[in-house]
Amino acid sequence: MSHDLLAAYPVVIEQAIAWGDMDAFQHVNNVVYFRYFENARLEYFKRLGWGTSRPDGVGPIVASIQARFRKPLVYPDVISIGAKVPSLGDDRFTIEHIILSRELDAVATEGQCLIVTFDYGTGKKAAIPEDVRSGIERLEGRVK
Repeated sequence: MSHDLLAAYPVVIEQAIAWGDMDAFQHVNNVVYFRYFENARLEYFKRLGWGTSRPDGVGPIVASIQARFRKPLVYPDVISIGAKVPSLGDDRFTIEHIILSRELDAVATEGQCLIVTFDYGTGKKAAIPEDVRSGIERLEGRVK
């Protein structure tokens, strides 16, 4: 889907809504939207080369997540899910998400996810690794 709103998101994935995503109220269940966000977030991390394991044991962990549901999604539809990082802290950053419906030609959901960099070996937060920081800045177009 090509949409002006998606231009601000360096990572956009498309996904078909599955029949099983719907609930008894005949719309996509609210929990599923967080899976949609996760799919875009994981693609963002993949583009950074930040997989499930690093030699230093530092990885992302979700500290909080929220969504604003604007329009209900229903099967069948194809959605575009965007992810962007507006700013970086020392040990955390926020990923902003957007979900656009092809069928509705509109924003269905917006959300934010706070990511903390976490040292899984020590069980404590850690500084954002420099290669991850520079990868985010490059992906976001802040570095040429």
